[in-house]
Amino acid sequence: MEASAWWSPEQHARRRRHLLARGRIKSALRSWFEAQDFLETECGALVASPGNEAHLHAFQTQYVTEGGQIRTLYLHTSPEFAMKKLLAAGETRLFDFARAYRNREEGVRHAPEFTMLEWYRAGAVLADVMNDCAVIARAAAEAAGTSQLVWKGKTCDPFAEPEWLTLAEAFDHYAGIDLTLHLEDAAAFRRAALYAGIGVPEGATWTDVFSAILVTKIEPHLGMGRLTFLHRYPLSEAALSRPAPDDPRFAERFELYACGVELANGYRELTDAGQLVIRQQAEMDLKEAVYGERYPLDPDFIAAVAAMPEASGVALGFDRLVMLASGAGAIQDVLWTPPALEQAPRP
Repeated sequence: MEASAWWSPEQHARRRRHLLARGRIKSALRSWFEAQDFLETECGALVASPGNEAHLHAFQTQYVTEGGQIRTLYLHTSPEFAMKKLLAAGETRLFDFARAYRNREEGVRHAPEFTMLEWYRAGAVLADVMNDCAVIARAAAEAAGTSQLVWKGKTCDPFAEPEWLTLAEAFDHYAGIDLTLHLEDAAAFRRAALYAGIGVPEGATWTDVFSAILVTKIEPHLGMGRLTFLHRYPLSEAALSRPAPDDPRFAERFELYACGVELANGYRELTDAGQLVIRQQAEMDLKEAVYGERYPLDPDFIAAVAAMPEASGVALGFDRLVMLASGAGAIQDVLWTPPALEQAPRP
């Protein structure tokens, strides 16, 4: 019987140094969190609602009771809902190396099953968890025995002072577009994108245009030479973050980049349950329009958001961080048992 690609002795020997670096990085980060008085959680993966973002796709399964009753469940796309319930329960500092699952994702930076390092600080502002991210990136590099993060020939020094870039600054600098003038009119935004040389189909939504500009013109320049914190997202892209108190057109949200790769996504958390329901319903309406499906809202999560304290939190792609710190060429090289996505041979 022919060995599969990842478990053949030759392939395992090639990947082994990345896997050993993964273990060292995980141990170092766990020690750092524990020294900061964080509690490690172990959030269950089976949930009634897997998350309510239009373009995130969950694995669906069925729970069958002893009496034969069937209930639809999902594998969570992140531990976010569960961890915020724990904040509402009274916990104040939490982290989880959570197994997460996302359908329709593949490639050198994506895997359908991966590890999400997620953490929350009650009472913290966004700058607190942004600082956590910088410390974690440095700790990962040290544990891997390197001074640089590397991806496809590009390098990032996590020990250098990070770059702080607002979305408005990034759009102006890299795309020549004044984002503040195009926060509501999708047609005008599309014309600006076309003028900047970005192909966007007619009828594209505002978010479609925003994403096309971000991916084409901006992301390839981020995290070059040093970490980049891209922050102050337009409110329409707030996800589960709160509006900025000084300008409600924008949200207290950031993403962290190294070598052009997105590593983390963080929020000062939304605690307005009414606004949460509006956003989630809008996302599911969009999901149904684009993909013909929707996920249920979780009433327990909505109630927990109303009860949880002020907090800031981050979801970091642990596998991607290991990949950049260990110099791996693909995410599959840092997964102990990569999923077999190729078609199984016929008997």
